[in-house]
Amino acid sequence: MRHWLLKSEPTAFDLADLESAPEQTTPWEGVRNYQARNFLRDELRRGDQAFFYRSGTAHPAIAGIVEVVREGYPDETAFDPTSPYYDPICSRERPRWYRVDVRLVRRLRRPITLAELKRHRDELADFILLRRGNRLSVLPVTAAHWTFVLDLENTLAV
Repeated sequence: MRHWLLKSEPTAFDLADLESAPEQTTPWEGVRNYQARNFLRDELRRGDQAFFYRSGTAHPAIAGIVEVVREGYPDETAFDPTSPYYDPICSRERPRWYRVDVRLVRRLRRPITLAELKRHRDELADFILLRRGNRLSVLPVTAAHWTFVLDLENTLAV
């Protein structure tokens, strides 16, 4: 099993949306970056777990854990002209964009904010989320970083 971080802006899709989805499962769609697409298409596997990260807020944070329940397949939103994720160049014969299905494992006991993560730069050296200028919505997370972040969940935020 590998670990990942999946970013979403709450105005597009929030953890509450996943909690209210049938069987707390939904496609992780709308990714329109080639490197992130490659992760979705080629590397995320059934059983992998990911942090659900809220971005684009005053206090970005890891809010929950999801599990991949269906591996990469073409993102149907790319074919739908009414979707904000529509791509007129994309075709069903040659799909450009991919998605996976995720299921909620659990909400964290408390959100782990980006500011808190930054206070642990020594322990989280090379954590891709903390790299300056990082904009990817799908990121790999090492086992050591995964464990460290989960340990933070059980401590009081400073």
